[in-house]
Amino acid sequence: EIGMVIDGAMRAIEAGNKKLKGVLPKNFANPDLDKTVLGDVVDLFTNMDMSDTEGNRDILGRTYEYCIAKFAEKEGKGGGEFYTPSSIVNTLVAILKPYANCRVYDPCCGSGGMFVQSEKFIEAHSGRRGQMSIYGQEANPDTWKMAIMNLTIRGMEADLGAYHADTFSKDQHSSLKADFIMANPPFNYSPWGHDNLLDDVRWKYGIPPKGNANFAWMQHMIHHLSPKGKIGLVLANGSLSSTTSGEGKIRQAIVEDDLVECIVALPTQLFYTTGIPVCLWFLNRDKKQKGKTLFIDAREMGTMVSRKLRELTDDDIELIADTFTKFEEGTLEDEKGFCKVSDLEEIKKHDFILTPGRYVGFKPEEDDGIPFEEKMKTLTSELDELFKESNELESKIRQSLKEIGFEF
Repeated sequence: EIGMVIDGAMRAIEAGNKKLKGVLPKNFANPDLDKTVLGDVVDLFTNMDMSDTEGNRDILGRTYEYCIAKFAEKEGKGGGEFYTPSSIVNTLVAILKPYANCRVYDPCCGSGGMFVQSEKFIEAHSGRRGQMSIYGQEANPDTWKMAIMNLTIRGMEADLGAYHADTFSKDQHSSLKADFIMANPPFNYSPWGHDNLLDDVRWKYGIPPKGNANFAWMQHMIHHLSPKGKIGLVLANGSLSSTTSGEGKIRQAIVEDDLVECIVALPTQLFYTTGIPVCLWFLNRDKKQKGKTLFIDAREMGTMVSRKLRELTDDDIELIADTFTKFEEGTLEDEKGFCKVSDLEEIKKHDFILTPGRYVGFKPEEDDGIPFEEKMKTLTSELDELFKESNELESKIRQSLKEIGFEF
């Protein structure tokens, strides 16, 4: 009867917490659910001190976060709807540095990871919890519920809208001006309701194309920025260079308005959902370095934690954040192959394409002491051997094909 007991507990929790009404799952009595496994899960928590202290609340929160990460890994492509890898979230927060008494917004908040890490950052630097106002929105009903549970477990108050809803067609925070906006919207999202939003006030820099919501998300966030607000945004690399369907013009207008503060190119395999590399956009209404943009090429960073997944290490994140801090302070020196500070004129020469590799260049090769002539001789000899091997293999393949009746 353990499933029935848990379902009853869920109903009791909802009755005592109005914001959780209709949110918690109540299907543990389902006969298809393995009650032995369910009992084992309950046993894990049986002897834990669950009194209302910050330490135990954090244990529950970290447990929930761990489970979300494992579910995302299991789901593969579908996991991207509710989970952004923690190393990417940590990088966004380390650069943006949210402060106490700020408003943090995520228009596609998934399970709420951006809010959790922002809270941790503020607590680490001020020593207190509950120092920010949280606003979010999520279209997927199950993911919206996951976010509410994630934040409730941690004792975090949040306004995630009265219900799950599409951010473009039903903006539930239309009057909000946020100090920090962090988001990982679905890559190259389509359809997104383009035809019904042609005259929308949010498209200050141009109407986003029908087949791609990248610049719809970005302009929605810019619209919700406070006068000193900052954005940290994860997007597919195409957002840096695409010129189709007016995207190039929108990107140019945003750059010319001096909003783009930093672009970070990330390595491949950071997501459960896709192996493609992505980038981080950082926008700021009140840049310390006016008219300048920092480009960071972090494509060689990260460590493989499994055959398919890479993570940015704490050292990687610290290096990226420190590089940005030095840029803000005006003390950063360009490093070939890694970072470069560029002005509007230089970006204009590149046709407003923001791919970091175009600006930082290539990392200089270390001098191994071997003269160029000697290297060239060795490489030529190796190439000659490879050509010979290739010819031999081609002859063998042709002979094998003739033996089975193919003629050339």
